[in-house]
Amino acid sequence: MLERQEKTALFVLVCVVAIILAAHLLFDAFAMPLVAARYSGDLPDGTLVILEGSIEEIRKTASGGHIILTVNGTTVFLPENVVATLELHENASVTLYGTVETYRGKREVVVNSPRDIQVHR
Repeated sequence: MLERQEKTALFVLVCVVAIILAAHLLFDAFAMPLVAARYSGDLPDGTLVILEGSIEEIRKTASGGHIILTVNGTTVFLPENVVATLELHENASVTLYGTVETYRGKREVVVNSPRDIQVHR
């Protein structure tokens, strides 16, 4: 059986884990719009951005199930795990969060989660 100090330490540890988990979930749900910058071509790599607009083009990559979108003239990379749950159409209006990256000398926004892209109907 656990001693009194061990029970107290276990209780404190469980509380700390619960607080960190709650903070993570709240940040994921509410804070992303607060910290994301509007996309512009002069932002440095690794910047969290928000991009809104309509899908001008949808292309599949040569390897894998990845998709490359063009949204308001900006290249957006969607990995296979993001694409699996989405139904995308040209001219659809989208709001997405992603990180700015340079791939083969060209700027793009990389979306990391299906939760980070919303298709407006």
